Amino acid sequence: MTRGIYITANDKVIEQAIALLKSIRCYDQDTPVVLIPYDDNYQVIAKKLNEDFGVTVYPDLEFIERLSIKLQSIFGEDFFARPNQFRKQACWFGEFDEFLYIDTDIVVFKKIVDDLNYFTDYDFICYDYQHKAGIRNVFSQKIIDDKVFTEDELKGMFNGGFWASKKGLMSEEKIYQIFEECAANIDYFDFTYKTSDQPIINYMVLKNIERRFNLAHQPDKNPGNWAGTGHFQQEGYQLIDPSNNQNLHYLHWAGIKIKPGCPYWDVWKHYRYLGETAPDDAELIKTETGIKTQIFQQVKKILKGK
Repeated sequence: MTRGIYITANDKVIEQAIALLKSIRCYDQDTPVVLIPYDDNYQVIAKKLNEDFGVTVYPDLEFIERLSIKLQSIFGEDFFARPNQFRKQACWFGEFDEFLYIDTDIVVFKKIVDDLNYFTDYDFICYDYQHKAGIRNVFSQKIIDDKVFTEDELKGMFNGGFWASKKGLMSEEKIYQIFEECAANIDYFDFTYKTSDQPIINYMVLKNIERRFNLAHQPDKNPGNWAGTGHFQQEGYQLIDPSNNQNLHYLHWAGIKIKPGCPYWDVWKHYRYLGETAPDDAELIKTETGIKTQIFQQVKKILKGK
């Protein structure tokens, strides 16, 4: 039984990916991590993450391309704001029997793969409070009116940036079938805020995987994890949720631009520059392209083999 972590990224998010991988390796040196390229511009990030963190590239790039093109074509080329998010569907067909998918705008505070220990009783795991916000950003009122899901089932909604499951639960044909079903019932979904994969993957999981579990529903209420939550307390470079006095498992800057002055910036900056001399914030905000300048400099160093 193999376990591992998947991420999707390209050269544009190299800074975020470095912060994520440094946080993962801070607590876990061994769990393999595989990069699913977000697009064709991934050579620099792939080299950097492989050299520094042992990250490998998903081996079947032709499959990812075929899957991505097919899924996009079902809805039409111009329908989704970010159709390449659907490349993460390759997780179901990769090398790991049990896998965790993590967005790059996350840092973790523990050996995060241990959350997969719940697979003794479940086939799908997530961990967030997406359901607390109601159905927005995922479903429309029509999905309730048509009784597609019960109220209890809708409590299983989750954020598409952090979830885990098992290889083989979805076939390629099954995924195409689900997407066609969703395209035929487009008014079930809320794409108001330019979400792409989140509504569809929620429908896929709620409809097809019965043994699922959100860690947020545990009897001993687990801490939150969204960077937009202002009440987390910092101890060193860990965060504690004072509502239950528990350490966060991870922090997700979903919908928040990571830059100086953003929520919990010093936490992200700590992990990004762990083992390095961190630049002053003033350097990063000299211009609007401060972070981009840092990325460009990083890219130049990598290409020169430094």
